[in-house]
Amino acid sequence: MFETVVVGADGSPTAAEAVQQAIELVKLTGGRLHIVTAYKPQQFASGTSGVDQFLKSLGSNHLADSLLAELGSRARIAGVDAETHARTGAPADAICEVATQVKADVIVVGNKGMTGVHRVLGSVPNSVAHQAPCAVLIAFTT
Repeated sequence: MFETVVVGADGSPTAAEAVQQAIELVKLTGGRLHIVTAYKPQQFASGTSGVDQFLKSLGSNHLADSLLAELGSRARIAGVDAETHARTGAPADAICEVATQVKADVIVVGNKGMTGVHRVLGSVPNSVAHQAPCAVLIAFTT
């Protein structure tokens, strides 16, 4: 049923729990997991020194790649076939783009931001639920 699963991850404990739940879901179906993270590219000021530019270049995309490597490894250790995707832009857009590309059966996201003012103003789970090309599982992550 849910053979192609996409999960969003941002390095938070909520996202880590969503990834774990996605791993468990894929283990049940024998499917494939796609782990997505989104980041904003670094902008450099013209007056920034070479050392500062080098340090900043190790910023968002390096952190995204590092996060995805860790989560992909965690999935493979659990016996799950996983592919990772680092995208620039808004997290909900990135998750839904990947879900469309891989023809996902379900997207898993944590419930972070689903209470209080975030629920009214918008959150990643809320945005994903409204634009997803497939079913959405909002994992309860406390």
